[in-house]
Amino acid sequence: MATTFNDWSVSEAEFHPEKINHSETIFTIGNGYLGTRGAFEEHFPNENRSTFLHGVFDDVPVVFTELANASDWTEMEIFLNGERFSLENGKILAYERRLDLKTATLSRSVRWESPQGHISRLVFERFASLADIHLCGVRVSITAENYQGSIEIRSGLNGNADNLGFLHWNWVGQSAAKNSATLLCRTRSSAIDLCIGLTQTLTASDRTGRSFAWDVHNHPSVVSKIGIEKGETAVATKWVTLATSRDGKKALVQTQRRVHKLSALNWEEAYQAHCAAWENEWNYCDMVIEGDDEAQLAVRFNIFQLLIAAPRSDEHVNIGAKTLSGYGYRGHAFWDTEIFMLPFFTYTRPEIARNLLSYRWHNLPGARAKASANGFNGAQYPWESAATGEEVTPTWVPDPKDHTQLIRIWTGDIEIHISADVSFAIWQYWKASADDEFFAKRGAEVILDTARFWAARAEWVEELQRYEISDIIGPDEYHDHVDNNLYTNALARWNLQRALDTLPWLETHAPAELRRLKKALQIDAAELKKWQHVIDHLYLPYNEKTRLIEQFDGYFARKDVDLAAMEPRSESIQSIFGIEGAAATQVLKQPDVLMLMYLLPDLYDQATLEANYRYYTPRTDHTFGSSLGPSIQAIMACRVGDVTAYEHFMRAARADLFDVRNNAGDGIHGASAGGLWQAVVFGFAGLRYSAADQQWHTHPALPKNWKRVAFKMMIHGKELSFDIHQ
Repeated sequence: MATTFNDWSVSEAEFHPEKINHSETIFTIGNGYLGTRGAFEEHFPNENRSTFLHGVFDDVPVVFTELANASDWTEMEIFLNGERFSLENGKILAYERRLDLKTATLSRSVRWESPQGHISRLVFERFASLADIHLCGVRVSITAENYQGSIEIRSGLNGNADNLGFLHWNWVGQSAAKNSATLLCRTRSSAIDLCIGLTQTLTASDRTGRSFAWDVHNHPSVVSKIGIEKGETAVATKWVTLATSRDGKKALVQTQRRVHKLSALNWEEAYQAHCAAWENEWNYCDMVIEGDDEAQLAVRFNIFQLLIAAPRSDEHVNIGAKTLSGYGYRGHAFWDTEIFMLPFFTYTRPEIARNLLSYRWHNLPGARAKASANGFNGAQYPWESAATGEEVTPTWVPDPKDHTQLIRIWTGDIEIHISADVSFAIWQYWKASADDEFFAKRGAEVILDTARFWAARAEWVEELQRYEISDIIGPDEYHDHVDNNLYTNALARWNLQRALDTLPWLETHAPAELRRLKKALQIDAAELKKWQHVIDHLYLPYNEKTRLIEQFDGYFARKDVDLAAMEPRSESIQSIFGIEGAAATQVLKQPDVLMLMYLLPDLYDQATLEANYRYYTPRTDHTFGSSLGPSIQAIMACRVGDVTAYEHFMRAARADLFDVRNNAGDGIHGASAGGLWQAVVFGFAGLRYSAADQQWHTHPALPKNWKRVAFKMMIHGKELSFDIHQ
């Protein structure tokens, strides 16, 4: 994609049909309630058009459940003097598409010559209102350059929207009259109702076109027609309102009533309210980088992707790995949220972080059920989570290289570090926000119950007089069924210690909550003694002579590979060597030891950090391993003075904008977006908290071409501004 580096916009000056799915991802817009991919209003072959609404999951084979693609609110079929407008036909004389990050507005300008030689200029605009999350707008201006004739706009509500061929919606009811239409449908398994309605007007100069309804079953539509003169411009305005039964029964009724009032809505007034809401958002969240236009655009683009996926009024949903921007991972949430995305919200928009963490608290029953099913006490969070907190990781998936074969997916069974990741995010949020009410009533319960799981999961090895955690997968998913993964063991111990720290705090600040939790969780003195015993004896490997820490038992004995000699590559090491072949090597999808040292920087000294950085960096698949890795690698490079920090940072920055991994068509890499913000704040700016003076300090390591970095953070309800110059 030919990207122009403007401070506030992403644009393409040419249309490349072969990259249509990548462009759809890049030009996604949303408002925290819904996300809509950047498909053309008039459709195009091989498109993956979708609108996903937070929390609207429905059952599907293999992957258990997925976000159901909702009826498309952007649809507009356009007929210019009887000819259907389509970029598949005719000639494209001029083209530009632009996503304005400051106002969350997607626009497209096309100068098009029809097969019969009629030249028109079309300008499309769309936005999903941040001021009113149940309102969306589309407007198209059409100028007839060399002809006079008719303009016809057909806008429908398609109840047959599918997820890559799988249908989730049953028709319930509809209405259509004059210039409005309404559709009511229900997901097949989860029984979530969706009500969506539209109104449309078409004007030219001081004239209003004729509109009428087509009451087509499961696709009610409004058709508007008007005649225009040569050089004249017609403007079609389409308003859409939508709500689901998740918003309450009244919301559906209110949506049906509101539809008839939409035609009186003023575009400029509604749009300005939307822009004002975004101005307020950027006031909290913007980050300024001077001296590097590409980095500036990339950071703002990735912040934008986080903001349009962030639930501002719903604490029962999470942000999936691909946000609301594509079909990848089916809308499921992973540790990506807590470790990579959540710090951005914790330090800039803590109220959103609270919502996201409340989702985990609400889903404690699912985590407890998983722990119980596996024979453990406490709460074991699922590797992949959706609406209920139950495990939704697929067990088997088709082999992409041989569809007659299946691949066993073990992450849902044995990638267990996520329980500690959730607790880590809660503790980080509490320390940054001082939200004692949340911690006492919600956060503490999660930390205590996950600690119970870790105490039960740790295995006592009598002959070694220590606890171990065996048969797991760490963040580095190139290696499964390993024992004593450092990241997992250390975070489990950390989780247990924070649980012990939580109890005296509750006793002092929230004694009623402490009594409630002790009774509900049945925590007694014997269990607390067990927690301390696990903390004191849980195995964490360390070689005092070399200062190296083995990522898991037997890692150093695996085959070493010279990754540098294999560059340039176009696929991952796992794709090249195969699953078992990659597992037999020391090549890492991402370096767990360095990840741990980032999260718990006081656990090891600088010499140990440098020794492990030198060892694990050349053994990590930076180019096609995990998209989560480059941003954290950039931070650790800053902390050891490695000038390749910028190279790793830009690898993360280009993940979606330039589709460097060839998978951006599946949706935005949400974790990479969050990691990029962290790379600037905790890497290049070097922001760290000092317990000694209880202050935040910067230790800058700016790239040589950066002149300035500026950003804001919210700490204990107060705004802190940081402005760092080279």
